[in-house]
Amino acid sequence: MALNNKILIVEDEEHIRKFVRINLERNGFIVLEAETGEKGIYITRTESIDVVVLDIMLPGIDGFEVCKILREEFPKLGIIMLTAKSQDIDKIMGLEYGTDDYMVKPFNPMELVLRVKSLIRRMELTTSEELDIIAYPPFKIDAYSRKFYREHKEIELTPTEYSIIKLFLKNPGKAFNRDEILNLVWGYDFVGDSKIVDVNIRRLRSKIEEDPSNPYYIETVWGVGYRWRDEE
Repeated sequence: MALNNKILIVEDEEHIRKFVRINLERNGFIVLEAETGEKGIYITRTESIDVVVLDIMLPGIDGFEVCKILREEFPKLGIIMLTAKSQDIDKIMGLEYGTDDYMVKPFNPMELVLRVKSLIRRMELTTSEELDIIAYPPFKIDAYSRKFYREHKEIELTPTEYSIIKLFLKNPGKAFNRDEILNLVWGYDFVGDSKIVDVNIRRLRSKIEEDPSNPYYIETVWGVGYRWRDEE
């Protein structure tokens, strides 16, 4: 069961909100609802929200703008976007938005519960068995505070970006294919487009590389996936 994690559903269709709410509450989550993006932003600012389940098509400001605002104000907030089949994952997961995950309507509500649980696991503090500091100069992860630094400057990462960079820094030089990254980071058999990995890698490169179009640290292994450069 969930340990009182707060989930906010931002969805203008009441029957979808209620259906999702019932399934989340059955799994021990505290659930709040908003029918507009404006209300969703207000609730997130006034409540300790862990994950926002956010529809793209909303009256007033749409889900993209809501995501952009929330990501700027709450970098470590978990965000799962709800989208129609016709919408392009590149846009949904785009650099300017910072979504952690997405689901295509219509969806199985229990799969959404699994996605929420997986995202919360990625957001939880490290266990005592793990190293508090993972260093790969000029980068460093403080696992206790879940912060990532370049030299002494913090780089804000989404929960998913943090999990990916942590995987890389713990395994420099190891090539991971997309399915391995999905399994190790998302923590479930992902049903969807593996492009979600590529978009997160592009976002990470935009944050840590001097020249994201010619990356030095996160290398592409053609025909396989990605690896962190091992200078040793």
